[in-house]
Amino acid sequence: MSHMIRFTLAAMLCLAFSARAAEVAGVQVADTASLGGTDLKLNGAGVRTRAVFKVYVGALYLAEKKTVAADAIASRGPKRIALFMLRDLSVDQLGGALSDGLVANLSEAELVRFKPQIEDLKATMEAVGAAKEKSVVTIDYLPDAGLRVAIDGAPRGKVIGGEDFYRALMKIWLGEKPADRALKAAMLGQPG
Repeated sequence: MSHMIRFTLAAMLCLAFSARAAEVAGVQVADTASLGGTDLKLNGAGVRTRAVFKVYVGALYLAEKKTVAADAIASRGPKRIALFMLRDLSVDQLGGALSDGLVANLSEAELVRFKPQIEDLKATMEAVGAAKEKSVVTIDYLPDAGLRVAIDGAPRGKVIGGEDFYRALMKIWLGEKPADRALKAAMLGQPG
């Protein structure tokens, strides 16, 4: 076999290896996502645990990898948070967790400022209904549109405007009082 053929085969194997998905808690998490014509990179992924139960695998996708929470939250452009459900969650559990995360990480003034968007998000979560085990909930931000929620790729509810609101929402996972500290570190690509 010539050196050129070996080099080509080796290069193809390297590309195949780099394109494969990461596995977290038995869930295949893609290394990239395309959103609004922008290729996003998997920033990090980990497991959200509540008490002793594994609830979901959370993954953060950004245009450029960030290891500091403030930098990830402040990043511009399209972003995605993907939740790969490891168990069934009712609309009350899912919506309640989002609401609790916002209350824990936002000031009173921010909660008042974002009240219309929070109400829209609650309505969207009601449109999502229960999130079943193995379903994927994506919370996307597109600069030209706004925040969009989808379940298994199907958009739900209305698009919610405001990059500042999406940044506030990211604090549920990346804020000072995250839903799960180990998940926050994992989403930032930090060792747990």
